[in-house]
Amino acid sequence: MALLTFLVEDNPTIRDNLIPTLADLADAPVVGVAETEAEATAWLREHADTWHLAVIDLFLREGSGLGVLSACAQRRDHQRVVVLTNYATPDIRARCLELGADAVFDKSNELDDFFAYCAHDRPSQMGALA
Repeated sequence: MALLTFLVEDNPTIRDNLIPTLADLADAPVVGVAETEAEATAWLREHADTWHLAVIDLFLREGSGLGVLSACAQRRDHQRVVVLTNYATPDIRARCLELGADAVFDKSNELDDFFAYCAHDRPSQMGALA
């Protein structure tokens, strides 16, 4: 079963590389994209039942990925939220986990771990990986 993914990323180069790679390596087609906190929270509100995984960058064109992460607090049990950032310091990781992130990955050196997480985090298996 495909892992329907919502991507919150304002960098077009990163976005354009992540979308096909998620589909190819993790059977995780991207069903929605947002570049700002407002766009992301609106999409999440309007599509509450149509995604399995949200991938959120912290620094956005407007607003913050932390606000998007907070907006995911009332998600369904089968939905997972991952932070993918260049700023995965211990403090940022702790803050993201406090706000409900299921995992935090550093874009610069944890992409393999991120894609492995996505490839193994199927809707029917999500409870086992949290």
